[in-house]
Amino acid sequence: MRQTVGPRRARPEDAERIAEVFLAARAGMTYLPGLHTDEETRHWIAHVMIPDNEVWVDGPDGEVAAFAALGDGWLDHLYVAPEAQGRGVGAALLALAKERRPDGLDLHVFQENTGARRFYERHGFALVELGDGGGNEENLPDARYRWRPAGRNA
Repeated sequence: MRQTVGPRRARPEDAERIAEVFLAARAGMTYLPGLHTDEETRHWIAHVMIPDNEVWVDGPDGEVAAFAALGDGWLDHLYVAPEAQGRGVGAALLALAKERRPDGLDLHVFQENTGARRFYERHGFALVELGDGGGNEENLPDARYRWRPAGRNA
């Protein structure tokens, strides 16, 4: 029987599994252009994303099935391995992100990622603006969402 351990801070040795989650989740987003090799992505995760962000991981038995990367007031990344989606690990990481950023969070999501958009909306994020993709390297239309705790101004 698998036990839920709960989110924990990512460690450098988690980089490979975080990369696997990232690559697997994005493989299902067939609308994304192929801009980087898997090796480039692994290098970026290990040498840029983990060192430069507050990264948390979660999954059954302490395994890495999902991760969230927090910047200053931003949820920069939240990815869940396809086989772990719908099991609460993404919601647990999102709840932790809100705890870690109690003044609020902003995020970008691709407009075409309707599942992620519904997920964020269910968890209290509101659409702020739709973009044409000029601000992301994929050049795909995106949406900016914002969460603010009750009683705080947007």
